[in-house]
Amino acid sequence: MSLETLPDKGISKKTEGTCSAPRRTRRAARHSRTNARMSNRVPELSIIIPAYNEEKRLARSLGRIRDYFAGHPPGLGRIEIVVVDDGSTDATARVAQGCAGETPDLRVLANGTNRGKGYSVRRGVLEARGRVVLFTDADLSSPIEESEKLLRALAEGPDIAIGSRALDRSLIAVHQSRLREWAGIIFNRLVRLLTGLPFEDTQCGFKAFVRERCRIVFDQQRIERFGFDPEILFLARRHGLRAVEIPVRWAHDPATKLHVVRDSLRMFAELLRIRWNWLLGRYPSGSSPS
Repeated sequence: MSLETLPDKGISKKTEGTCSAPRRTRRAARHSRTNARMSNRVPELSIIIPAYNEEKRLARSLGRIRDYFAGHPPGLGRIEIVVVDDGSTDATARVAQGCAGETPDLRVLANGTNRGKGYSVRRGVLEARGRVVLFTDADLSSPIEESEKLLRALAEGPDIAIGSRALDRSLIAVHQSRLREWAGIIFNRLVRLLTGLPFEDTQCGFKAFVRERCRIVFDQQRIERFGFDPEILFLARRHGLRAVEIPVRWAHDPATKLHVVRDSLRMFAELLRIRWNWLLGRYPSGSSPS
């Protein structure tokens, strides 16, 4: 899949991976001219980043995304980044807006109040313009370089490519605590039992979708917090969309906002809600889950 570069304003060693204004280079100027020519065309890829109180990590992550795509040769399309500020009480919105000043293809959406990761992803996807949308966590637990695996998979025909930590655990650079890992394994077994989904890992925050084919999934998504992943995959299956699971590199960030006990219980309740919604006919008709 061919991708356009993000505009690059030159990155010195001191500022690499940040959103501070660096010195312009010849290559950066060439990328900017290319971006200007492509500005009226539909992006090839939209990267959605839900962000809640991420002032300390967001600029670095946005810088890494910009650096990665700036290092690729120009292609047939371009890339946009959509940051969804989920009612942050810190400087997340200001940090994102500062980066948007340097990156014309970066947009910041504000929820106003905290609605949850699921709501933020849904809003970002529905407002995205790219042919393909990819959502990733603000800490880039899966490095942005791994996006190439998902995009390559989509180029072969599936509608959805989901990053997985479980298919090849040797790719995990930093493991979660044993309690968190066991909670994840138990949750995955419950997902399989209650939804019939076949995936080893539904919770990795690194997924890509062919936007137009999958729009109906996000139109009908109901769950707004951490339990939204099984719901969108369940809905995708109901609509006959094909998803593939791809092993990706991943590293646990100790600053994660997921509370292992409280949020695990909430996610279990949301799993039951998915099943309940299906039994009550609140999801559109389609092939029955196994």
